[in-house]
Amino acid sequence: MPPRRVPPTDELDLHRRALQRDPVILSDLFEFFAHQITRFLRDDLGCGEDAADNAIFDTLLAYLEQPDRYDPKKGRLITYLTRAAKYQAWDRRRSEMSTARREREFGRVVELWRRTPKEEMEDFVEAMRALEQIVKRGHLNDERDVAFLGLILRGERSTERLAEVLGLGSLPLEQMRRAVKRHRDRLMKLLERLGKEDPDEPT
Repeated sequence: MPPRRVPPTDELDLHRRALQRDPVILSDLFEFFAHQITRFLRDDLGCGEDAADNAIFDTLLAYLEQPDRYDPKKGRLITYLTRAAKYQAWDRRRSEMSTARREREFGRVVELWRRTPKEEMEDFVEAMRALEQIVKRGHLNDERDVAFLGLILRGERSTERLAEVLGLGSLPLEQMRRAVKRHRDRLMKLLERLGKEDPDEPT
């Protein structure tokens, strides 16, 4: 029968074992410190049990990767680990809040831009008419630019298809993407400038 395992009782001994890469040190560290650190996280930050456990495990793993960063002369190990766990918990909470905020904002944008098929068709027809007027007025003479804009207005997003109408289909993919983006940016600036020059002319 194997000898009964004796729980750790000394911070400095635990730190010594961490420096020696003891293979079972993680479970002993958790057993020795978890209850105390959880209490601080709960009282100071309002952490729940799961959030506290996650912060503690992350802290202990980080400590075991570089145990020599802790200097016993500057304070107790429990103080060092508690401070690190509070940072872990706060950083995780801030990240989750940021993610939730981005998801809410994205949801609002999607809702604002969600169009019915009828509305999308009306927008498309109006945009095509505007493109025809731009061509008639002589603002856009290159047939490739006209075809390129026509594809974009039809909802085309394929880099290869857009590059094809520009005569750039033989380029390597990364160069093709950059060239398509340059053409798109140039044409968008042209349309924006035309709109500012003649905002009231009927289309």
